[in-house]
Amino acid sequence: MAIINDDIDRVLVSEQKIDGIVRRIAAEIDDDYKDDGAKLVLLGILKGSVVFMGELMKRITLPVEIDFMKVSSYGKNTKTSGRVNIILDIHRADLSDCNILIVEDIIDSGRTLSYLTEYLKLKGAKSVRTCTLLDKPERREVDFEPNYVGEKIPDEFVVGYGLDYDEKYRALPYIGILKKSVYE
Repeated sequence: MAIINDDIDRVLVSEQKIDGIVRRIAAEIDDDYKDDGAKLVLLGILKGSVVFMGELMKRITLPVEIDFMKVSSYGKNTKTSGRVNIILDIHRADLSDCNILIVEDIIDSGRTLSYLTEYLKLKGAKSVRTCTLLDKPERREVDFEPNYVGEKIPDEFVVGYGLDYDEKYRALPYIGILKKSVYE
């Protein structure tokens, strides 16, 4: 772990702060869905959301189900392609009885979650809301605001707590800013 930590310029969101964020969002979700009789389905966007979604579902006191989608909007570099490709879709016969809560690790351009929100509505979900651990509003390219936001962050390349660069750094217990020398 020492080598991976050496690639981090500085910690942006500590492990303790992340815990507080997860608890706050879980309480908001509990409050918003407590009187709704439909199924609450946490829809994780693979792979980055797995750590956040795992912690979030442990803190939500309502019954929840989980499902996953895998989408891609990035090319070979660290820039978004502007196009959303669905690699793994959600298939549920009971979608019209489900409140879908899309769980994402980070939002920058907003294209992916904007697209998925409309896509799931068209597929017949009872409702669709979005939840993100991190939000980079400076990078927004479409008019989109998530329903639940953990932390707004500056336009920095961040890793940890599920977020990666080249499949590394996901296991860090905090969100750190990756040194530019690592990815440039």
